[in-house]
Amino acid sequence: MAIASSARARQVGDAAIAVLAGQGARGLTHRAVDQAAGLPPGTTSNYARTRAALLTLALTRIGELETADGESQLGRPDALGGPGLADGLAAVLHRWVTDPGARQRVLARFELALEATQRAELRATYNAMGRAIRVQVAAVLAAAGSAHPERDAWTLIAWMEGTAFYALAGAGGLAVPSLAELREQVTGLLAMMTGGAA
Repeated sequence: MAIASSARARQVGDAAIAVLAGQGARGLTHRAVDQAAGLPPGTTSNYARTRAALLTLALTRIGELETADGESQLGRPDALGGPGLADGLAAVLHRWVTDPGARQRVLARFELALEATQRAELRATYNAMGRAIRVQVAAVLAAAGSAHPERDAWTLIAWMEGTAFYALAGAGGLAVPSLAELREQVTGLLAMMTGGAA
């Protein structure tokens, strides 16, 4: 479900993300999204008739925004190697836990992940996005020297997601890691995966 073709659909998606981050999945209603977007009542229903469609629209918009954010932070994946990969990954993760807009997206994504445990159609969308990300990460790790890129992609993604969860929703919120700390951690992780090549 691509929503980039319509500026209004993107506005609805962005407002849905804000509602999810601020009020949780229970607070996500068509009316709440209309209010958050400053749109006339009923506008959101024109873009997502059902609650399932609204959840999927929000998840799709998160995917679009995070893809764009990752590309701006990491540059071309095939150009990443050595310290550049560690720097790029640390920058993405640091942005997730410190930048207000990125934090909002990650919190909304966590809400949607939990909601997907109860909704098969949302789970299918969530899983498809996850597979696409793992393929991209595996390709980057293979280029960086990983002998087991698919396995290492799973590990790297789990570390990034776990670190973000710990910093945003877990007990680590009082001591959010610095960019330097994240870079040190991911450098060590990449060294184990690539035999010190990254």
